[in-house]
Amino acid sequence: MALMRFVSWNVNGLRALSKKPEWDWFRTTRADVVGLQETKAAPSQLEEDLVSPAGWNAWWAASTVKKGYSGVAVFSRVEPIRVEYELPDPDYQGEGRALHLEFPGFHYFNIYFPNGGEELEPGVFKRVPYKMGFFDAFFDYAQTLRREKPIVVCGDFNIAHRPIDLARPRDNEGNTGFLPLERAWLDRFAAAGYVDSFRHIHGDEAGAYSWWSYRMRAREKNVGWRLDYFFVSDELKHAIRDAWIESDVHGSDHCPVGLALET
Repeated sequence: MALMRFVSWNVNGLRALSKKPEWDWFRTTRADVVGLQETKAAPSQLEEDLVSPAGWNAWWAASTVKKGYSGVAVFSRVEPIRVEYELPDPDYQGEGRALHLEFPGFHYFNIYFPNGGEELEPGVFKRVPYKMGFFDAFFDYAQTLRREKPIVVCGDFNIAHRPIDLARPRDNEGNTGFLPLERAWLDRFAAAGYVDSFRHIHGDEAGAYSWWSYRMRAREKNVGWRLDYFFVSDELKHAIRDAWIESDVHGSDHCPVGLALET
């Protein structure tokens, strides 16, 4: 048995972050697998040492529908069996939102789930239907793969699951990211046997957030949301050794979150 350490980070623009001192985080991380979301870049737009860093295998999925939008990347010290880009459902391809790596003991997903978009009228958001369709497409595929081996999924889910997962739940009940139908999807996901690794380790620890608005000194005041997760299917629940939030890491409006798994 070996311990694998995973980290997920929505970097909100990798070209900008990679030029900041905060990117030194990547050079010192102890992770075996790093999943980045919202890279907003294709490999052709990045320096070679960022595209293929020494000591890592690297894969990139960039948006083909809009430049400087969405995008995910995975760096792994461990060679996977195979890699898939995007979800198999063609309705949810093109935005560079998903990478799937198959390892001997599990399927791993790094996903930047869609946000709800602009508010069209009170409580109605432009991209919520697309967002929920994307969630369903991912769930159907994960359940199919789960017949073969367990699932690990990380990324920015763009949903705070429970009131404890954001600083001001009452103020945000009508906002995307905390809408009843969004939270209900995570309820169904958990009921289907997917474990929120952070809550598994830390229980109902309050004030644990992974995203803060750039406005109103929100991060300084810890007025945040927990939008970034590692879920594992029940078959791996016994293998969770640690889960954490690296809230002291800056450079994005999100911070890295991590998982240690016995494999």
